[in-house]
Amino acid sequence: MHALIVYAHPEPHSFNAALRDVAVATLSEAGYEVEVSDLYAMKFKAVLDRDDFTTVHNAERFNASLEQRHAAAHHGLTPDVASELAKLQRTDLLILQFPLWWFGLPAILKGWIDRVFVSGVVYGRNYLYDHGKLKGKRALVSTTTGGPAELFGPDALNGDMRDILEPLHRGVLGFTGMSVLPPHICHHVPYAGADERAAMLREYGERLHALDRLTALPMPKLDDHLAALEATRKAKAR
Repeated sequence: MHALIVYAHPEPHSFNAALRDVAVATLSEAGYEVEVSDLYAMKFKAVLDRDDFTTVHNAERFNASLEQRHAAAHHGLTPDVASELAKLQRTDLLILQFPLWWFGLPAILKGWIDRVFVSGVVYGRNYLYDHGKLKGKRALVSTTTGGPAELFGPDALNGDMRDILEPLHRGVLGFTGMSVLPPHICHHVPYAGADERAAMLREYGERLHALDRLTALPMPKLDDHLAALEATRKAKAR
């Protein structure tokens, strides 16, 4: 089994780094071969643009997905993208480790997704959700917040974390076919004491030991969508 941890925090000694280290140790102990992509240490380029390709599909107008498809078919991805894509393709478990910034991802992690989730390789018109090209892989989001837990929930000030993470859970991970595990969230991290932090790290280790007992989040099914479209077409044709 193979695990890829994509770590996105600019501080090498952050609590996110401690969570990353717990994941490396726990998964290694469980028999995983673990790789870590430390995006800030790698100085990973966060912007998808024409410089991502050594080939050109259309020199007059830049369409990112079409250029990705062309480059993937003609060995035209830059080495940094090709290397990360290879890691993604060989992994069985993807963990995204990051602090929640402005209800979303750090830009460098969003850039990793933009650049590495290559059109035609990771997803395609008929390769979405349960038919996605990453089907069979599992994904886990591990994130931290500055606010306390009581700020997050269905009726709380900041809303429910499931809603906040939906664009990532459904729009990226589920969309490409992965089984998305319930997220692991550590709240109020900058203000937690040493004992609280130690307890959160222990809890994360226990969570990782229990991965096989977790039920994946529900995701749409492409066949259900296609069946609904066909039923609508037939109804209109009557």
